Amino acid sequence: MVAIKAHQAHAFLQAPPASLVAVLFFGTDPGLVSERSAVLARTLAQRENPPGEILRLDDTDVDQTPDRLETELQMRPMFSSRRIVRAIAGRRIAAAMLKPLLSGAPLEGFLIVEAGNLKPDDALRALFEKNPACAAVACYPDTEADIENLIQETLAPFSLTIGMDARMLLQSRLGADRALSRAEIEKLALFCTGREQITLEDVETIVGDAADLALERIAEAVAEGRTKAAISDFGRALASGESAEAVIAITQRYFLKLHKVRGDVDAGQRLDDALKSLRPPLFFKQRDAFARQVRGWAAPQLNQALKRIAETAKTARLSPTQRDVHTERLLLALGSMAAAASAAAQRR
Repeated sequence: MVAIKAHQAHAFLQAPPASLVAVLFFGTDPGLVSERSAVLARTLAQRENPPGEILRLDDTDVDQTPDRLETELQMRPMFSSRRIVRAIAGRRIAAAMLKPLLSGAPLEGFLIVEAGNLKPDDALRALFEKNPACAAVACYPDTEADIENLIQETLAPFSLTIGMDARMLLQSRLGADRALSRAEIEKLALFCTGREQITLEDVETIVGDAADLALERIAEAVAEGRTKAAISDFGRALASGESAEAVIAITQRYFLKLHKVRGDVDAGQRLDDALKSLRPPLFFKQRDAFARQVRGWAAPQLNQALKRIAETAKTARLSPTQRDVHTERLLLALGSMAAAASAAAQRR
């Protein structure tokens, strides 16, 4: 199967060839990789009767059960007609593991692999581009035209117009990550519901920079103790060209925000009022998770976390070649602290 270029991806997802057994999504936009992977999985599942079963796996699953991926793809499900496996590429789920699987007996299931940016000669990319039963789909940041279409598509159900100045500012803050761009436009539309037009002031107040928001997902995951997700997103961020220092900075900013709201609550303010005071405001889909984190983390624990973040930032500056390692250790430590904070909150 020939490689699917970025501009061909939409048409490919509309009608994926029935002869395919596996597809690789890769590129510098992790949100777009994930979004397209999810779209293809749903499309394939809905083709089946009864609908196919969608399963997600990553290196942790394979570490625990080395033959898990092969077993899932070779086994016919009991209650569905086909299993669609979405696998996150990493240390274990790589070309060496997948090559014998894709060149062996026909698969009962369908494999979708999500990866970061891959060079043309990368072994994983080459494996999918050269196998006639596979496809490799490039996922790079949206062009100006893509962002314009996304804005129109997302705002349409809200019956909102947007001024030219506001549109230009909105476009400048989107594009680093498709999923986050869509979420930011939805947040803006909900904020402006009941009005006819979105203004420049609305965009300035509501919409954050998409690149920073993509990294903030790492901080959000680790603050809730979802360490596995945080480490996975960190790896994808590095593969997309982000720096470890940027991840540390965003994590520090996120924990400072938690610390502020926790302090306001400890001073007697209602949690809802403390959350509403944040600027830019939280997206409604983030609000429940952030509120849980505020309840779970006590002020002394947040102080300890901020101290650990500051120490890691200093260490990373002094040892540039080890920045990635130090940052990963920080995320692991914060995830462990989140679990301890949650346990302590349940005892309070």
